[in-house]
Amino acid sequence: MSKPGLNTLKPGEHYKANEIDSFITTTDAVILSTNDNQLFSDPEREFRVLHESEGFFEHSSEDGEKHFREKKAYVVEKV
Repeated sequence: MSKPGLNTLKPGEHYKANEIDSFITTTDAVILSTNDNQLFSDPEREFRVLHESEGFFEHSSEDGEKHFREKKAYVVEKV
């Protein structure tokens, strides 16, 4: 399932951790994993993309406000 040069992840599709690693290294995006901090512990482990979002809110510690960031965010789960 090699997908060199990924420029997006598609909901419902499966990707190996090393493919997600390559994607996030070359893309300005956020990955949220149900596998906590073990997403990249096994490069061959497969993950399914559950959801894709065009952005997210985050709280700023600088001004105490919530700001919407227009940055792709993906939720993945271990298969």
